[in-house]
Amino acid sequence: MVGQCCQIEPKNEGMSAGYKRALWAVIIINGLMFFVETIAGSLIKSQALQADALDFLADTVTYALSLYVIGMSLRVRSSVALMKGISLGLMGLWVFGSTLYHVFVVEMPEAQAMGAIGFLALFANALSVVLLLKYRDGDANVRSVWLCSRNDAIGNIAVILAAGAVWATQTSWPDLIVAALMAGLFLWSASQIIRQAVQELQNDSVQCE
Repeated sequence: MVGQCCQIEPKNEGMSAGYKRALWAVIIINGLMFFVETIAGSLIKSQALQADALDFLADTVTYALSLYVIGMSLRVRSSVALMKGISLGLMGLWVFGSTLYHVFVVEMPEAQAMGAIGFLALFANALSVVLLLKYRDGDANVRSVWLCSRNDAIGNIAVILAAGAVWATQTSWPDLIVAALMAGLFLWSASQIIRQAVQELQNDSVQCE
């Protein structure tokens, strides 16, 4: 009975070949966009772009870890998802702190370049979302992948809106506000991932007693 109960796992564990191919594709897409936005964000002094670049980095690591643990036990997958949730939360805190610092050290981002990079990032994320859409439900490991992809798409739309607002107002406040909102989105998504991962770990322990 113990052996049987320990084999009870969520339906979608990411085992399909299609899901693995989708993960490889988005790993490449997000890795490239991390470098593009990091360089661009630094050059044009956009806090929102730099925050979005960190989101791309988090996604790249998340997808790679998710691909690595596919086929492993539920406990391993949930533990990795828990670590990803914690790291996402720490990233959110860093972005929030950095944004707060830039409130006092004002730097005006270049609105046109910011908007152009935002559109490029939105295209990359829209492609990732399309690739992963049918795999959005599953265990904490699979769900963390979807949440990161969704966050990126939302973040890119926000960056584009911020670029327009920076151009219209000729101030850096829209950029800083969007960066702060993205930090909040990171923290909220991190709480979702952590909550589901902890629940799966608790359920696994109860089933195997």
